[in-house]
Amino acid sequence: MEHVKALAIKGIMTIVILYLVLGLGFSFSFENTLFITIVLGAVSYLLGDLFILPKTNNITATLADLGVAFLIVWLMALAMGTAASSAALAAFFSAVAMAIGEYIFHFYLMNKGLGSPNRRMETRTE
Repeated sequence: MEHVKALAIKGIMTIVILYLVLGLGFSFSFENTLFITIVLGAVSYLLGDLFILPKTNNITATLADLGVAFLIVWLMALAMGTAASSAALAAFFSAVAMAIGEYIFHFYLMNKGLGSPNRRMETRTE
């Protein structure tokens, strides 16, 4: 249940950030912004939040999320027909804004034990 709550928080954070940057700043449609949000949210949650964060630290996971956000937004913007220079600029601003949000989100995950390097699978013995 904690993962569902974390994904909901991440989804809301991501759609707000991407809509402000892509929708208002670069005139992306809401549908395209939502599609990018879903893809970026899934990939960055699995890769950055559940794989990299528990093995490293917040800074490393945030930098990984920055790179992932840039690549996903850039490639998806290009696929949606955005000009290369506009796509790169949109991806840059989106990635920086997402990295700031991810840095804060990682503290939530670590507080809940979802992204903590010290959390290990334990077997029950009764």
